[in-house]
Amino acid sequence: MAKSKTVYVCSNCAYEAPKWLGKCPECGEWATLEEEVRVTETASKNRLAPTKSTASVKAMPLKEILPDNELRYKTGMGELDRVLGGGIVKGSLVLLSGDPGIGKSTILLQICQCLGKKLKILYVSGEESYSQIKLRADRLRVKTENLFILCETDAQAICEHIQATTPDLVIIDSIQTMNFTELNSSPGCVTQVRECSNLFMRTAKSLSIPIIMVGHVNKDGNIAGPKVLEHIVDAVLYFEGERNLSFRILRAVKNRFGSTNEIGVFEMYDCGLKEVENPSEMLISGRPKNTPGSCVACVMEGSRPLLAEIQGLVTSTGFGNPRRISNGFDFNRLAMLIAVLEKRGGYFFSGMDAYINIVGGLKLDEPALDLTIVMALVSSLKDYALRDDVLAFGEIGLAGEIRGVSHCEQRIKEAARLGFSRCIIPKSNLKNLSASLKKEIEIVGVKTIREAFEAIIL
Repeated sequence: MAKSKTVYVCSNCAYEAPKWLGKCPECGEWATLEEEVRVTETASKNRLAPTKSTASVKAMPLKEILPDNELRYKTGMGELDRVLGGGIVKGSLVLLSGDPGIGKSTILLQICQCLGKKLKILYVSGEESYSQIKLRADRLRVKTENLFILCETDAQAICEHIQATTPDLVIIDSIQTMNFTELNSSPGCVTQVRECSNLFMRTAKSLSIPIIMVGHVNKDGNIAGPKVLEHIVDAVLYFEGERNLSFRILRAVKNRFGSTNEIGVFEMYDCGLKEVENPSEMLISGRPKNTPGSCVACVMEGSRPLLAEIQGLVTSTGFGNPRRISNGFDFNRLAMLIAVLEKRGGYFFSGMDAYINIVGGLKLDEPALDLTIVMALVSSLKDYALRDDVLAFGEIGLAGEIRGVSHCEQRIKEAARLGFSRCIIPKSNLKNLSASLKKEIEIVGVKTIREAFEAIIL
């Protein structure tokens, strides 16, 4: 006999409480507990007796499992294929998340044009009507005949339709609008998102049909819904970028079929997103000449070296306490680097405001960025302009030493390709560089921050 039970579930961390609380005991958020009514079946008296389904469960030895050839679908966008690890894997469940208006639905509708040439695609929308999707498809010039639109929010009805029509690819836009009719809760709550995701996961694995789900984010920028949603899916992709800027960065937070450090760079136009094949050249274009406080760094995003311009500004403070503002770089690490400059380098910022900005809206946290940050700060403090063809990277320790970084040769090759003639790197990385690379570009190895400053003055 069925029994109903009322619980209160936190929409932020999925904590369950028997009664309503103003503050969640688990995550500390206020007014996040939502009421849910659950229907449970009474326990069977003979629960310990094995049933027919459980008795037939059998494990397979690893040597008897035949390797399945990993089939990937090319999306027609090289940047998206790079982030996915080479394309969409057959039978995978992918979650695409990002801020509102960042381009999630746009890029998914765009890839339908290329994939629709050979594949049958089902686009399920719980947020738009048929006519609205048609208007957006006309704007993006999507005219494939193998694209079918379904405006539905019932997850069970959608899975039944998938089983009946067996498309090659399914797009769910979005998972927060889907609902499970057997649950007495509103769409978007923790339980609904978890159960709908589980249903889509079982459908994708049983039918070997890849499913891409769009996920919303909350006010903190995290994926809305329970944390288990990220564990269920095979890949989590996240769109980054400022809405007032045209550039977008697609990053893989989780990927069972590829690297989690790859990024894809896109630019938003009126007709949709276009991939940027040379992001380094794009990020350093428009760089001011002979201007103090500007330095170029080379960071690694997966297997791709990426050049980025770092701007620093140091000016006398008008307040009692000097300000430290960082845009795109960790604030605490900036404070640490300023302390090292004062203690080990002899450059005092106690009465100065310090600002750091990474051009292009990038958010970088690689330790190799330390040397570029201090170069930009000292350049602005001394009002001394660095040479336009100088690039610097390296990690800085608390003793003022310059520590080695990984993928040093790839970074230098990228700098040489874009016309830089002088690289300041950690001295410990010099011994691993090839002789031909040292002839191609001038490489200066430094041990301390004092040696780095002397190298830029020469």
